[in-house]
This record gives sequence, C-alpha cells and structure tokens, in this order.
Amino acid sequence: MNYQSLAAVHQAINDGKISCLDVVNFHLTEIDKHPDYNIFLEVFYGEARQRATLIDEKMKRGNAGKLAGMVVALKDNICYKDHKVSASSKILDGFESLFSATVVERLLAEDAIIIGRTNCDEFAMGSGNENSAFGPVKNPLNPRTVPGGSSGGSAAAVAANMCQIALGSDTGGSIRQPASFTGTVGLKPTYGRVSRHGLIAYASSFDIIGPIAKSVEDAALIMEVISGSDSFDSTCTKREVGKYSQALENNTIKRIAYIKEAIDSPGLDPEVATQFNNKLESLQKAGYTVEAIEFPYLDF
Repeated sequence: MNYQSLAAVHQAINDGKISCLDVVNFHLTEIDKHPDYNIFLEVFYGEARQRATLIDEKMKRGNAGKLAGMVVALKDNICYKDHKVSASSKILDGFESLFSATVVERLLAEDAIIIGRTNCDEFAMGSGNENSAFGPVKNPLNPRTVPGGSSGGSAAAVAANMCQIALGSDTGGSIRQPASFTGTVGLKPTYGRVSRHGLIAYASSFDIIGPIAKSVEDAALIMEVISGSDSFDSTCTKREVGKYSQALENNTIKRIAYIKEAIDSPGLDPEVATQFNNKLESLQKAGYTVEAIEFPYLDF
C-alpha cells in the first residue's frame, strides 16, 4: 500500500480497494516494525484510527476535505491542542499544548489524519538528529547513518512509509537537508508564506514550517492548505495563496540557477559534485536554461 501521492490514495479509496482506516493501519504497522529507528516520540494509535473511521463516512457522503486520507506526522516542535509537545527536550517533558498551531488547524479542517509526533534535534538545534534528549534518529535508507536534521524524524517517517507526509521546520536547512538525506521531497517556503503560530521557535526571524513528502504533488497540495495570512502571526504575508498543484501541470521551460561558489568549493565531496553536475547536464539536455550565479559571500 505504498502509494506515492494522495491522488493515488483517493483513487484506490474511490475504487473500493482500500479505506482511510486501511491507510492508517498500514502506516501504524510500518511504525511498529522499526521502533529501533527511534523516529516517533509518540504515536496516536486510537485517535488516528477513530478519525480515519469518521473520515471514511464523510467520503461516502461526499463531503470530505481535500486532504481526506492523508496521514500526517508532526515534528515535535509544532503544537497540537491537548497533545504533548516537547521539542525533543526533557525541559518540556510532560507538557501538553493548550492550543493548536495554525498549520495543524488548517490540516484538520481539510480532514488530514495526524498520526503522531516525530523526534527532532532538541529545540530544532542540530543537523543530524543526534541531539535529541530521547536519542538519535536512524536513517531508514541506511540505519548506520543519520537522517539529517533538525527535522530528521519527520523526513525519516516519510521515507520509512510511516506516514504520507510530515511537517518540519526550517531555519537554515532543517527541512531541505534531511529531505536530501532520505530521498524525500522537502520544501522551505518563503518566509511569511506559512504561519509560525504554534511553532516552538529556534530563531523566529528565520523559522518557517514546511512539508516533507513523497511527491512534489503532495507538497504542493499541502502548501495550498497551510499557507495564507494569519492574525496570530504579524509576519505572515497577505498575498493570495497560489494554486500550486495546478502550476505543476504547466510544462513551460524553466530557468534554473545554481550558486557557482558552492559547486567550486574545495569542501564539496567529489561524488556529490559529480552527481550534481550530471543533474545539471541532464536538465540542459531536457531543454531547461541552467545558469551559474555568483555569491561571493558564501564563506562568511
């Protein structure tokens, strides 16, 4: 049941092959297979199953939200009312949030199913998910390696099929880097695009919540739901939320830029450099415009 997008899940549900409850049980089974990965700090077994049953009924009636059947994990620094949140720190051990983050409220309003909270670097400070008070997370692609951080638990959960999508937070790479380590799709939205209300901050002037997914399509869909202005976050833009999922159908040739100093850096692993340059060549052959841009302050 390893569906790569919510559209595929919806198609299977509409064809009568599976139900939302089946989807939840599949992910719960995958979670139970690998407690040694130390990905989840808490799993909402009963709550997720109960919510899936209710959403199955809504789907039969034809009034379910656009995220019905999507199983979501939350990084343990995103607040969910009446649920524990610790930022993977014993400082907050046992604390239950009094409110839900704006992104959580928006997910629930569209009938997403929240399955649990994922391990992360303590207070989101780290890049390997080794700095959690509850132990390191292992990369499901190779348990001898780290999944990256600080949103390593969220990225690992998606990579290990423990959920369809997960939310993380990114200050200086904490979504993008673990996504690259685990072969998932990670997006740090533009600052102000997504409300930070309910996020336990590392650095408020940089932090932003974003998705880690199996597909670009699901990341676009989630962005349509969680984006938008919020009276609880004065830094949120009031610009209209784009139709990101529809934009994926636009097959126009794109311009792609890369930072020249990053590729020329002597600290870059030769294997990574080779693979990156191969990707640039393949994009050029596919008709994309690929240009180097200079950023002389990278060392600073």
